[in-house]
Amino acid sequence: MARIPRSVGNVLKGWRSEFSPTVWNRFFAILMTAILIRGRRTILRVHTLADQLAPGHVSSLHRVLSHRRWSIMALAKILAVTVVETLVPEGTLELVGDDTVSQHRGAKVYGKACHRDAVRSAHGHLVHRWGHKWVVLALRVQVPGASRTWALPVLVALYRSPELSLAEGRRHKTPADLMRGLLAQWMRWFPQRNSVFAGDGAYGTHKLARFAQRHRRRLALVSKFYGDAVLHEPPPRRRAGQRGRNKVRGARLPTPDEVVATRARRKTLVVCWYGGGQRTIQVISRVGHWYRQGHGLVCIRWVHVRDVTGTHRDECLMTTDETLSPQEIVESFVGRWDIEVTFEEMREHLGLEKTRGRCERTVLRAEPCLFGLYSLIALWFSALPTGTQQRIVVSWTGKASITFSDAIASVRRQVWTIYINQHPKLKPAVDKLSAREKTALIRTIALAA
Repeated sequence: MARIPRSVGNVLKGWRSEFSPTVWNRFFAILMTAILIRGRRTILRVHTLADQLAPGHVSSLHRVLSHRRWSIMALAKILAVTVVETLVPEGTLELVGDDTVSQHRGAKVYGKACHRDAVRSAHGHLVHRWGHKWVVLALRVQVPGASRTWALPVLVALYRSPELSLAEGRRHKTPADLMRGLLAQWMRWFPQRNSVFAGDGAYGTHKLARFAQRHRRRLALVSKFYGDAVLHEPPPRRRAGQRGRNKVRGARLPTPDEVVATRARRKTLVVCWYGGGQRTIQVISRVGHWYRQGHGLVCIRWVHVRDVTGTHRDECLMTTDETLSPQEIVESFVGRWDIEVTFEEMREHLGLEKTRGRCERTVLRAEPCLFGLYSLIALWFSALPTGTQQRIVVSWTGKASITFSDAIASVRRQVWTIYINQHPKLKPAVDKLSAREKTALIRTIALAA
């Protein structure tokens, strides 16, 4: 009989302690059913299967999200600690972050606003959608059997529009401000671990760079940079007998664009690139202090990247850890693309943006739980032995590596096996089948689910 892996069992055991017994039974039913079904993860659809695990009226499942007392942050901590201890027990933690818009229709939906949809927008073509904008912090891990790293969501925050923030009497926070809060929470959870956070241009702000510099012994920021950024040398030391206040910055340095225009000498590198391949690039790198009036200096290393073998546009990157090499900076930033793959796989396999909650508590719990479910499934799949019948590999033309579709199919296989062998009405009928027939049946419903 299939058994839940120990790491997943530890997560479920920790989660169970955060609920009362009756609420846990319903939450666990929602959790397992969300793994098994396809399409929309609405409570009404979940109830069709969860009714066997937690009998009762459908409203009792609605109230788990909208009324019952439990902390989504406590569940996130238990999951994050287990993921780190299991998949990244040592070394630097590679964090990536981005925001995504989940469409949500309805006139009275908490937190809904009009946002730019980065997935459907392009250069010269802007698309807006009504829904929720989620700021997501994810951990890059190497799943056994996969050729690339996966970005597992660990912390999620809802971006509130300026109008909603004003109506609720709270200070408006930009996505970069929310990400700073998520990073602060992450460092409180893992005070002994060093982290490198990679984000796109929206998170390459001077404020976030100052935050990373204040915690430079434990956190480094890698992001896009501005070609016309104001850079300076460090402030000179105070001379003996000098009068007046100390200088806050040194002599002005050339901007990255000015350095590139002088045709400075470039260094050729072969780096890991988008899609898991390699690419030859040429780089120019310098160290300077980024200045913002009234906010002081931040020591950064910037790198101008030119793609030699492809058609990727020139980009300027930066990091608050000047000891990182240009190759490490480029590969950290390229690794940020893993979170974009995560968003797409969640829309395809976990029904992201298809929940239908309206009240505040439901909105703040439903989709963050789906992000956590993605990480739980990846943790579950990584605990399965490679090259055995416990894993299901979904094949299609051009596929060269394990993807999340394999992970969720394999986890569904185990859940269905446990469910069928423990169901009082199904077990007698299934026991009449041969082992080969039983395996074929469970594999078929796992792929069809």
